[in-house]
Amino acid sequence: MSAAGGVRLDGVTVAHGGTTVLDRLDLSVGPGEVMALLGPSGSGKTTALRAVAGFVRPSAGRVLIGGRDVTGLPPYRRGIGMVVQQYALFPHLRVEQNVAFGLRARRTPRATITGRVTEALEMVGMAGYARRHPRELSGGQQQRVAIARALAIRPDVLLLDEPLSALDARLRSGMLAELARLHRELPHVSILYVTHDQIEALTLADRVAVLDQARLRDCGTPYELYRTPRTAFTASFVGNANLLPVRGERDGRVRLADTPLRVASGAAGPGAGAEATVCVQPHLLRLLPAPDAVGATGGAGSANVLRGTVTAVQWRGHTHRLLVDVHGHEVRADVGDLRQPPAAGDEVALAVDPEDTVLLPGGLTDGGHRG
Repeated sequence: MSAAGGVRLDGVTVAHGGTTVLDRLDLSVGPGEVMALLGPSGSGKTTALRAVAGFVRPSAGRVLIGGRDVTGLPPYRRGIGMVVQQYALFPHLRVEQNVAFGLRARRTPRATITGRVTEALEMVGMAGYARRHPRELSGGQQQRVAIARALAIRPDVLLLDEPLSALDARLRSGMLAELARLHRELPHVSILYVTHDQIEALTLADRVAVLDQARLRDCGTPYELYRTPRTAFTASFVGNANLLPVRGERDGRVRLADTPLRVASGAAGPGAGAEATVCVQPHLLRLLPAPDAVGATGGAGSANVLRGTVTAVQWRGHTHRLLVDVHGHEVRADVGDLRQPPAAGDEVALAVDPEDTVLLPGGLTDGGHRG
């Protein structure tokens, strides 16, 4: 595999029947980097992957792999391996024959094929299953074979299109660990990983590109996008944050209806009367004891206090999720497993430290994801 790998999408636009499904995407993936393409259904992430693979032709822009313009090249000449969510294994071929398929299509010498197949199966822990047929394997094992087939050709770029979505939660967790291990063992392979699952993206990727409505909304490390998102959509989709519309005050604080709020130090205030959005992740909100809920501030310290009415309580095993109406806005709070959780209709107070808020300029004009 070439050390001078990498992928670049340079102003790539894809349109079908007059509808733009990918709009002027600029994105670079370095050699050895895992880039997750994250977004809801219809956001353009799979289209971007297929443009890199060569299965769709951009109506504008270029696709470069290893610095070479491959926009007009067919898939088999791009040096890529691809894994899709439904495995796409040939049921009549044994595992070793499935893994060898791409090598045979490239007219690789037979002696070389044998070694490559063995190497790829060992890499995914499936060397002992070479003689079996896909029907004799579990879903997780079939996915490993699909990955081995993609790796056998020694690609410069590995494309993964929601490869874990057909697996149950336990198998997904195990496969995430396996993909992370493969990443360490393939230091020069650029990996593009399409998913709508935030946990997969945050766990596996070096950087995450967030797409919505055919456009790139944000791009950064998982930590950056989770803790300091640059858009309301990123805050909501990646961090599942509450989005609260506020207005600036003269003292640099902001106000949600009649509740003043302090924001993280260093955050530039929106200016008196200007609209802004405060983002707060559900797990950073604390449920204050009953005395705080009825008017006292003891126990809140310097934290912001949001008072409201519980509309629903959801038990999630290790936490309770409280849905609280605060000045007409639904606020989600994930608090520890409570012995006596509040009930719908109860008045409660939630505290959040100023440093755990993110202030974004402007109102809620780009929607947001509720999860």
